[in-house]
Amino acid sequence: MSASVSQRKDLLVREALSILQQAGVEDASREAYLLLEWVLKKDRLAMLSLLEVGAEDAARYRHVVQRRAKREPFAFITGEQGFWTLDLSVSPETLIPRGDSEALIEALLECGPERNKELSFLDLGTGTGCLLLAALAEYPRAMGVGVDIAEGAVRLARHNAQRNGLGERARFMVGSWAEGITGPFDVILSNPPYIERDVVAQLMPEVEHYEPHRALDGGDDGLEAYRLLCQELPRLLSATGLAIFELGIGQEEAVTQLAESQGLRKLRCHTDLGGVPRALVLARS
Repeated sequence: MSASVSQRKDLLVREALSILQQAGVEDASREAYLLLEWVLKKDRLAMLSLLEVGAEDAARYRHVVQRRAKREPFAFITGEQGFWTLDLSVSPETLIPRGDSEALIEALLECGPERNKELSFLDLGTGTGCLLLAALAEYPRAMGVGVDIAEGAVRLARHNAQRNGLGERARFMVGSWAEGITGPFDVILSNPPYIERDVVAQLMPEVEHYEPHRALDGGDDGLEAYRLLCQELPRLLSATGLAIFELGIGQEEAVTQLAESQGLRKLRCHTDLGGVPRALVLARS
């Protein structure tokens, strides 16, 4: 078919589906349709009545399908990802926020302080700012600081704060974990790198080739960042404060022992939607 004329939607999606399936994309049918929605900037209802796609839009669609077939993450193509109640901008500077991490916000709401209090939050390794911003959205009188070693991540987190109307209550800064930070904080959040170094190269292509390895590589045993964080908690955490860490699969016992060696205690470990112990809640002994 000539590139100068419109093309049937169903044939275009079928073509994309075949390309994505051959590339090994999981749930290729859903993604083929969602990519077209994004290119056309139409909602689901408008798409149902759509029969043809203009030539220019069809060319754009084929281009993004090819990007996805190279296993570029869907969120990096669209530049957006939903997290908790927020719409966030994303980029290759940071990890893409994942639903598993929402377990930390669930744990905070279940174990944390009253939501109308004036509180101070700290998010170490903030990335997109997703954890801090989701927490601030639930605690309307809280203020927070997010720290990340990457300048690009900090710029992105600041943008996300403004985008979600939280810029007045969130401050982001470049730094190495808690270096230069003084407490105390009522809530400390962190999703540190926790994948064993030898395993990073075995991750799915979307992660291995596109997301920053500094946010994935947890050292030889995956616990490198937790050792540092647990050492910092006693000076940063208020007397009645909580720290909530995201965990990798099978890390609950090891991270709990690291925390206990620094005078902390486990309150609970909240599971994610898959039943994996994901959010370790800590307090002072």
